[in-house]
Amino acid sequence: MKKTLQEYKSVIEPVWCPGCGDYGVLSALQKALLSLEISPEEIIAVSGIGCSGRLSHYLNTYSLHGTHGRAVPLALGAKAARPDATVLAVGGDGDGLGIGGGHIAHAARKNVDITYLLIDNRIYGLTKGQSSPTTPVGLTTKTSPYGVYEDALAVLPIFLAYDISFIARAVSTNLRELTDTLAAAIRHKGMSMVYVLSPCRTFPVLDAKEMKSLFQPLPDDHSRTDKMNAMELAYVTEPMYTGVFYQVEKPTLEDRLQAEIARACGKENGGERIQIEQVLNSFA
Repeated sequence: MKKTLQEYKSVIEPVWCPGCGDYGVLSALQKALLSLEISPEEIIAVSGIGCSGRLSHYLNTYSLHGTHGRAVPLALGAKAARPDATVLAVGGDGDGLGIGGGHIAHAARKNVDITYLLIDNRIYGLTKGQSSPTTPVGLTTKTSPYGVYEDALAVLPIFLAYDISFIARAVSTNLRELTDTLAAAIRHKGMSMVYVLSPCRTFPVLDAKEMKSLFQPLPDDHSRTDKMNAMELAYVTEPMYTGVFYQVEKPTLEDRLQAEIARACGKENGGERIQIEQVLNSFA
């Protein structure tokens, strides 16, 4: 039986501010899941803290709202427990690039098959307008009354340096492109990072109208396997490019672990899987 969009919508109504870009992200994600025809009961959504951290509540899937900065390790645990499930992690610029930023590099090393939506509005919106790791230099905020004096993180080049196997940038104001990008990220086998610029209406560091002219699709001749060209394009600021910057196929953590288990069983147990009773009896 063909699925409907309503099947991916939670009974919990979003409580974001009217006009928040996160509505666009939620809608695009639901449409992407529908296009892939993934059953809601086969999806696990894990989220962190902040406005974007609420997104997991608004999906009709298994969901877990974790602690500050820990969306990625929780998603890794979910994938380890249910390798057959589609696992999504969702976080904001503070949750994902501040306190939780250190987790991304090690998830990338493992190439765990999860999709991470990192939604950036360049401000701490839920906690009333403090500067974040991506707030532009000079901007006056609650925590920088004389202007931000730290450089903003160059996010895409960081992800490229980590060699995440799928890296894309999108904007919440372009629903069609965002939907297609999310669908491609979820289809990809390995760690997928979708970096979404999404304006906050209450603390508008990003202007929705300006975003429409600032962001343009990547050049048609860009090769997704060319990391050096992707790095060069990631640093271009006028225009800022959207689309899939980098995508490569390489073994996932599950692939490598299964190969390691096979080698261990071949050496220790004649090729047969080792049963828990054998392990317990070895200590008897």
